[in-house]
Amino acid sequence: MIGTSSHPLTLAVVILNYNGRNFLEKFLPAVLKYSPKDSVVVVDNASTDSSVAFLHESFPDIRIVQNKSNKGFAAGYNEGLACISADVYCLLNSDVEVTPHWTVAPLQALENDAQIAAVQPKIRSYHDKDYFEFAGAAGGLLDHLGYPYCRGRIFDQLEKDRGQYNHRAEIFWASGCAMFIRSKDFWNVGGFDERFFAHQEEIDLCWRLRHNNRLVMYVPESMVFHVGGGTLNKQSPFKTYLNFRNNLTMLVKNLPSNKVLPIVFMRLLLDGLAAVYMGFKDGPAHFLAVLRAHFSFYRMLPKTLKLRPTSASKDYFQRKWVVKEILASRSRRRPRK
Repeated sequence: MIGTSSHPLTLAVVILNYNGRNFLEKFLPAVLKYSPKDSVVVVDNASTDSSVAFLHESFPDIRIVQNKSNKGFAAGYNEGLACISADVYCLLNSDVEVTPHWTVAPLQALENDAQIAAVQPKIRSYHDKDYFEFAGAAGGLLDHLGYPYCRGRIFDQLEKDRGQYNHRAEIFWASGCAMFIRSKDFWNVGGFDERFFAHQEEIDLCWRLRHNNRLVMYVPESMVFHVGGGTLNKQSPFKTYLNFRNNLTMLVKNLPSNKVLPIVFMRLLLDGLAAVYMGFKDGPAHFLAVLRAHFSFYRMLPKTLKLRPTSASKDYFQRKWVVKEILASRSRRRPRK
C-alpha cells in the first residue's frame, strides 16, 4: 500500500507557468502560505516575460525548473515533473486561488485508499465565487459520445454551488487546473500525451488510469477558485482546434473496440454541424479551426491506433447524450441574471 499514517505522502505542488507573471504575483503568495513547507515548485515553460526574474527577486527560496522551450501544457509538465521527486504531484494552474488547508483532504484521501490514483478538489469561479468554474467544477465525466462535462457544468452552463456536490464521489476525470496524482501512477501510464499540446490531456490521462483499474476521486473538503483562460481564452480559434482534435484522438485511443467506429463516425458528423454553427456564431476562423482539427486528427491516426490499450475499460459514461439534454434545457431555461 502506498501511504499510511506512519508514512505520510510527500507532496510537490507544481505550477506550470508561461508568461504568467501577473498570475504568479497575485496567487503564488497564498499557494506558499497554505501549502506544506518547501512543497511548491514552479516549472517555467520558456516564458518570454519577466516571470523568472520576478520569482528570483520576490521568492528567492522557491524552486524553479526552467524548460528550454514551450512545447505546451502536456510536454511542459512531463519535462518538469521528471525533475521532481515526490509521492504526489499537485498540478496547479498559475491562475488558481487556493484556500486554507486545501492540500489536507486530498492527501488524506490518497493515504487512506491505495486504489485512488488522482483527486480533484471543488473548483469554483474566481470571478463569480458562488458558481462552479468551467474547468472541472465538481469533477469530470464523459457521455456516451465522449463529450466531456462536469458535475456542476455542462458545456457553458454553470450551476450555483448550493452544496449539491458536498460529498466525495468517484469521477471519470480530474481537471488539470488542480489535480493531485500519485507520481507512480502518472508515470506508470506514460504521463501526458505530448501530442495533445494542451486541452483534454488530463481526460486522456485519467482514462488510461481507468484502464489500469485505478480510481479518480472528487474531494469537496478542498476548494480552489479558478480564473480560467489564463493562456488561451474561450474565443481563441487555436483553443477550438485543440479541443476538437484532441477529443477525437482521445476517443480513438481509449474507447472500447466495439465503440470506436460508430462513435467516431457520429462525432465527425456532429463536428461538421458544430463547425457550421461556430462559423456563423463566432466567425470563419472557428469553422476553419474545426477543419484543421480533423486533418490533424487523421495525420495522427496511425500512431494513435498503436497507443490503444490491450484491454480498454468498457465503463466510461454515466449519461447517454448531454448534447441532447443541453439543447432541451436551453429551450426552457431563462438566462441567469
